[in-house]
Amino acid sequence: MGFFDALLGRSKPKRANLDDLFALPPAALTLEAATGFKPTGVGAVAFRQVEGAAFQTAESESIALISSDPAANVSQRNDGFGYTWQVVSDTDAEVVNLVTNLHAVNSALVSQGFDTMLLCSTVYFANPDGRRLALVYQYKRGTFYPFAQSGPKQRDNPLEIQIRGVLANELPFEEDTSRWSALWDAPGLNDSPESNAQR
Repeated sequence: MGFFDALLGRSKPKRANLDDLFALPPAALTLEAATGFKPTGVGAVAFRQVEGAAFQTAESESIALISSDPAANVSQRNDGFGYTWQVVSDTDAEVVNLVTNLHAVNSALVSQGFDTMLLCSTVYFANPDGRRLALVYQYKRGTFYPFAQSGPKQRDNPLEIQIRGVLANELPFEEDTSRWSALWDAPGLNDSPESNAQR
């Protein structure tokens, strides 16, 4: 942080570190113990798709890598907002395996120079009472935030604040809640590994 940034109370955003994703498996255990939310075994990577052979190669590499894992399935969907989502599921709902595959998707795009196209990575959780939750990693900010959709264009803000409190010591959370973007009906949010496998 520079002198003027400190003087004016500004701070530079944390730089992305894809290895932050590997903090999710232990955080998932804490989350389940404290709230009852369990991993669904589904996650996704969202990115802005571009034309060109290099980008297609990066996409194909990540899909091929994940497809080589017998416990994993991958599908690709467009959200209507200009972003493509690679939705990954692990039939055993193993968070470690799921995060490894999400990391592979991100890394394949970064290695080909498409890091500026990355939007976020998500890992999804479900509560026995039917509520769903996403832990979202913002690539450009290098931070996490919770997203809980409670209905059409409605979110459960108290639950999101609760989740931040539970996991504040385990994940680098986004401090500016105005940057907790809504991911309405995000691809994969309401999927199970079984339903994803059928696609």
